[in-house]
Amino acid sequence: MTQLDRIWNGWRAAYVNDVGTRPLSDDGSVFTQILQSGMSDDEAHIVHRGPLTFVILNAFPYTSGHLMVLPYREVGDLEDLTAEEADELWPTVTRAVRAVKAAYRPGGVNVGINMGRAAGGSISEHLHVHVVPRWTGDGNFMTAIAEARTLPEPLSFSAQKLREAWPA
Repeated sequence: MTQLDRIWNGWRAAYVNDVGTRPLSDDGSVFTQILQSGMSDDEAHIVHRGPLTFVILNAFPYTSGHLMVLPYREVGDLEDLTAEEADELWPTVTRAVRAVKAAYRPGGVNVGINMGRAAGGSISEHLHVHVVPRWTGDGNFMTAIAEARTLPEPLSFSAQKLREAWPA
């Protein structure tokens, strides 16, 4: 029998324990609340707006430049998107990847969706696609030892950098 090594992400414990107990807002998801708040795109860290989808920085990023692409309409599952929303979503994800690559020159990019709370979807009522730039060795001892992440730039700087790199 082979023994497996395990890497524990202790910093996720608070999030995992909180997910099932957090009440859903009657005002919609946090994304819907941001859109309805009257905040400017600069204040909300919105990088791009299309007719049916928009791109926003993750407020709790894994790395600098961690974007989310999502429809304005609050839906929880891919199959709930209209054909028009789906047709806009995926090209916008591709443009987000291009912007991340141009702005950050990462060694790789993670693109993913967590549908449903059991899949890790912390805001499962509003579908969003993560676009995360990655570098070899970017998961470091700070997360494991200090339950902290180091980010070299503020969100406002990341947003401006990505807006400037957004494909025309």
